[in-house]
Amino acid sequence: MPAPPLPKAVANASSQKVRMLSFFRRLINSRVGVLVTLVAIALTVILFALSDITGASAGLGSSATEGGAIARVGNATISAGELARRVNADVDNFRAQQPTLTIQQYIEGGGFDGTVNRLIDGLVIEQFAARRGMVVSKQAIDAQLAAIPALQSIDGKFDQKVYEQLLAQRQLTDATIRRDIARSTLVEQLTAPTSGAGQVPMRLAQPYADLLLEKRRGLVAFIPTRALGAGVQPTAAELKAYFASNRARYTVPERRVIRYALVSADTVRSSATPTEAEIATAYRQQSARFVATEKRTISQVVLASEAAAKALADKVKGGTDIAAAAKAVGLEAARLAGTERKAYGDANGAALANAAFAGAKGATIGPIKAPLGWTVAHVDAIDVIAARTLDQARAELTRELTAANINRRLSDLSGKIDDAIAKDADFADVVSANKLAPLTSAALLADGRDPAKPEAAADPALAPLLKAAFAMEANDAPQIVATGNDGSFALVALDRIVAAATPPLAELTPALARDFTIDRARRAARVVAAEVVRKVKGGTPLADALKATKLTLPAIEPAATSRAQLQAAAQNAQPPLALMFTMAPKTAKLLEAPNAAGWLIVYLDAIDHGNARGRPEVVRAQQNDLARVLGSEYVRQFIAALRQEIGVKRNDDVIAKVRRDLLGATGEAP
Repeated sequence: MPAPPLPKAVANASSQKVRMLSFFRRLINSRVGVLVTLVAIALTVILFALSDITGASAGLGSSATEGGAIARVGNATISAGELARRVNADVDNFRAQQPTLTIQQYIEGGGFDGTVNRLIDGLVIEQFAARRGMVVSKQAIDAQLAAIPALQSIDGKFDQKVYEQLLAQRQLTDATIRRDIARSTLVEQLTAPTSGAGQVPMRLAQPYADLLLEKRRGLVAFIPTRALGAGVQPTAAELKAYFASNRARYTVPERRVIRYALVSADTVRSSATPTEAEIATAYRQQSARFVATEKRTISQVVLASEAAAKALADKVKGGTDIAAAAKAVGLEAARLAGTERKAYGDANGAALANAAFAGAKGATIGPIKAPLGWTVAHVDAIDVIAARTLDQARAELTRELTAANINRRLSDLSGKIDDAIAKDADFADVVSANKLAPLTSAALLADGRDPAKPEAAADPALAPLLKAAFAMEANDAPQIVATGNDGSFALVALDRIVAAATPPLAELTPALARDFTIDRARRAARVVAAEVVRKVKGGTPLADALKATKLTLPAIEPAATSRAQLQAAAQNAQPPLALMFTMAPKTAKLLEAPNAAGWLIVYLDAIDHGNARGRPEVVRAQQNDLARVLGSEYVRQFIAALRQEIGVKRNDDVIAKVRRDLLGATGEAP
């Protein structure tokens, strides 16, 4: 039975910060010795390093590239600069899934610690492998490089010149890239067998399967913040103090102003209209399209013997539908709709094609010996298409040639602009030379919103342009960004970066007054909710404890779910239902609703214990889940043992300094 919905005020509220932190914890907040995390992120860092994506060093302060080593691993060290570069590369990687991600959010979500552990564990595995004579051949590394799309030419083959250009652009060396690939390969080779070694007996999985079927029933009450009222107007001193303690909340994130020029089919349409000569040439070259043609719909049955085919043909000629006649002898008639003589003859032989296309509509043909056997055919329909003159085909050819010309001109213009950029032409030069219409955006956030116009929706057409702009550095060359599948594109340049900043207190007064009032009411609502919980713990029924508040409150709602339903919901599980599985029966707990909406009181009434006996499919599924966990734990223990053998000494002071420098580079306080 699906869980009942929560009160609307709670169900409609959402917390973007919680979702974002949850996103990172799912991806990176593990011990990072786990196979998937180590290998996948190591390889994607290589891909980002070699891709034509700027910003791999974005936010990197000069002090982060200086300083000592963050760790000594065996006889090698990891520099502070390497850690800073890897953090930025990981941020760029995760931005593919979370475009508005900042370095601060990545660090606060656990990403920084994950990057540290990945660097250390990768080096540990590399040294362990070296001690045992394990190597990754040059051929194996070459194969992985050749498989990277960014390094392939138009024919899909590895392009050495492109590789060298990208290395120069990214300030990388071939040796560095090859070492990263070799290291990630060794990680996979050493950890993959361990991660898949989990074997869980049924007797061990049984109790977990029982837990999975466990159900819990209870009640959920809601004390809305709005039920406490707005109260008196806050004083100037209260607003000042509230602002001081919540300054980060009112900080406008980094924005970017972009210059861009849109190039679409309309840009080149005036020069794409075909001439009469082009239309006449196309008509001649495609003359087969415009001659008179005849298409027929034919149903046919292929039989093994001539006698059987003759018997079936007699039935069809006598009025039996060919499909029914075929079904009667255990066969199925094939229906070929709109087929032409040549295609039909190629598949069935010239004799059958000549007979089928000579017969009138409704004629039964055969039996005739064909490549696959004796065939009986029936002419279901005849569609005669008259020949078309040049005048009759002109409109169709004009549309086709116009589309082809537009596509070609867009491609030519894109190539011309790309060549100009390669020769260091700036945005203004390219726009002027190609007679484009330049536009300048407002200072926009990464998601396209303009903080100066909070009521206005983001322009979806600017999304791909902003994605490119937020990956660019201040002095980067303009970029060509595809904007449609029809060859449309945009020329994009970064005009300026507006650093994250907090508006003056005077500008924020209305918002501060609103938020202060809500926060004051929220805290008052918590006092009320805590008193209700206290009374319930003392034995007062939940309904009576709520009534004693003398507030107008939403009705109490029942809540029930199983652990299996909760697990299936994963990150979308409703928090009150998840809380019920941490409670003892006949107890109540307090839970804050998102966005300061109020407070939930969760009361657990009863626990229905599960029993997976007789449910082997549930036990088997639990065995598989536990096996995956066990395999990951084996990998953690394996890498922990390698760390001990190789020897790892962290320099936490240098690590902390890199963290501070990266946070400082965003303009945020740590």
